Amino acid sequence: MKKRSKLKVLSMLLVMVMIFVCAGITGCGSQKGKALNQYWSENSEAAESLRSYVAMVTNEKDKEHFIPVEDRIAVFDMDGTLTCETFYTYYDTMMFINYCLTDHPEKVSDELKAAAAEIRPGYTAGEELARNFAKAYAGMTIQELYDYAVEFGQKNTDSFQNMRYIDGFYLPMVEVVKYLYDNDFTIYVVSGTERTTSRAIIANSPISEYVSPAHVIGTEFEVKQRGNEDVPSNMDYKYADGDDLVYTGEFIQKNLNSNKVIYIEREIGVRPVLAFGNSGSDTSMMNYVLDKRNPYPSQAYMVVADDDVREWGKQDWNEKSAEYREQGYVPVSMKNDFLKIYPDTIKRSEVQFVEPDEQEEGEGAA
Repeated sequence: MKKRSKLKVLSMLLVMVMIFVCAGITGCGSQKGKALNQYWSENSEAAESLRSYVAMVTNEKDKEHFIPVEDRIAVFDMDGTLTCETFYTYYDTMMFINYCLTDHPEKVSDELKAAAAEIRPGYTAGEELARNFAKAYAGMTIQELYDYAVEFGQKNTDSFQNMRYIDGFYLPMVEVVKYLYDNDFTIYVVSGTERTTSRAIIANSPISEYVSPAHVIGTEFEVKQRGNEDVPSNMDYKYADGDDLVYTGEFIQKNLNSNKVIYIEREIGVRPVLAFGNSGSDTSMMNYVLDKRNPYPSQAYMVVADDDVREWGKQDWNEKSAEYREQGYVPVSMKNDFLKIYPDTIKRSEVQFVEPDEQEEGEGAA
């Protein structure tokens, strides 16, 4: 009897040891460890800030800070926040250059070709350039522009090795989107890129499962029914089976600065509680979320492009982080907070920009 008793005690101790080892080391399936631990540095203050915030606002017992599921709205800028904007410039701008100079030069004016050929690293992506985008795609249906944006995403960029344009999503930010989605946040992408192009990018990205097309807000180009492009008012005709919606070449509004706030108010109708951006054109959206009239606790995060080894970052961390903290934002260092930016197969190229004539010579030699 004593022998059996001792064996029973030893068995129980062994089981307990296995449980502790399982929980502490491997997780044994059900034990997951802390969130945001795959692509974020272990000592990331930004990641810890977000974990603490989400834990607080999803705790039903915390009556003061709890946010109901229907009001858990998070808004993300796209270029430079979720995805690369340094190959050697934005996705939509590279797409415009490619459309005008390589794929369909016969469809655009000499003026647009010249505008595309002049774009170099460091250019300003303002309203004038967006107007040129609208002109370039005049006559295309919404579906045709969508399809072209998807097609362009399969092309390789010269700024990185083994990277197609669609491969530029930052792994840590993809992890953030999934983390928020898993905690019942509704995700919106509020981009300066044209809306249909933005939808095509998001739908073919690692976050497609978490962001529906209806939750993508972007710059607007004018759209009309084919055959009625010159009719002043859409009230003067009706849609019929088989009609096409086409871009007229006219520009409506660039979705940057205060326009982001206006679009959020129009299309979401609920003040978001989380915002993520990376530049001055996102600060209006950040401030709108942090506005003291927000009925819920809110946070805003700014990605700082300070990694010049894995990326083409040129921002100074000390300068930008101090600036953002002063404005009430949580700064995120790509260099120190991002454990990994892209998959291991993707590396920064030796040069960010290849002159078109040099590129042609290289292709000819090959």
